[in-house]
Amino acid sequence: MQTSIEKASVLVEALPYIQEFRGETVVVKFGGSVMEDSKAVESILRDVAFMECIGLRPIVVHGGGKAITQRLKKLGIRTKFLHGLRVTGENIVKEVEHVLNHEVNPMIVNALAATGCKARGMHGDDLITAQKKTEIDENGKTIDWGHVGNAISVDTEPVMAFLSSDIVPVITPLGRGRDLTLYNINADETATMIACAMNARKLVFLSNVPGLLKSEDNRKDIISTLKTDDVEMLIERGVIGGGMLPKISGAVAAVRAGVGKTHIIDAGMPHSLLLELFTEEGVGTEIIL
Repeated sequence: MQTSIEKASVLVEALPYIQEFRGETVVVKFGGSVMEDSKAVESILRDVAFMECIGLRPIVVHGGGKAITQRLKKLGIRTKFLHGLRVTGENIVKEVEHVLNHEVNPMIVNALAATGCKARGMHGDDLITAQKKTEIDENGKTIDWGHVGNAISVDTEPVMAFLSSDIVPVITPLGRGRDLTLYNINADETATMIACAMNARKLVFLSNVPGLLKSEDNRKDIISTLKTDDVEMLIERGVIGGGMLPKISGAVAAVRAGVGKTHIIDAGMPHSLLLELFTEEGVGTEIIL
């Protein structure tokens, strides 16, 4: 009986959050090492199905870097990274498109369907307009990643049509230039662009760490709330760097563009998505203005 009462208390605690977020759009991004853990993926997608069932409108944006690397390795194609981004030549971008659109995306859609949730895959290259990504290094030379792009706009109409029909869109991080050139886009950047374009209430980055840590050596020392004005200082101090940098950059861009809040949470914690959204304490880092 006590266990049943505790379960009921959890539902009561969640009620005001459910009421507040009902009808709101929430963009959930996951990928990387998270996708190698089948239990974590199952937990995440069950949370997404729960969110849709109680009236939220989730959108899933996913990556697939490890699956891409494995496919390239099987094909004998060498993978090269520059500043954390995969150099993507003409031969590689075709394989990236195949893995994301025709392997990883259907897997996620089928997993959501197994929970009773209606979901449909959406190829990013049908929705996202992109431009070639280049940067100038410290020596004044141009860094060229090949078919790697920056997202510049999103066609929201097909996404909105799915949401209006209670279907969860599952979107790949690809785009096309105005000349129809195919580009591989950072999944964090893709999720940010979609959240901004859809006027999402929340953007959630699922990571392999509990949130933004004050020290990499202590996974319990989490910065629970981060204000955008403090980000530059934390970058200078080295607290924000590596793979966390694009997430934080995306989070800042999203909240400044009108997304209510952005969250970074641990995908390995069972039901971390629900705990962050529907409990008073939360479990990760929230980024606010």
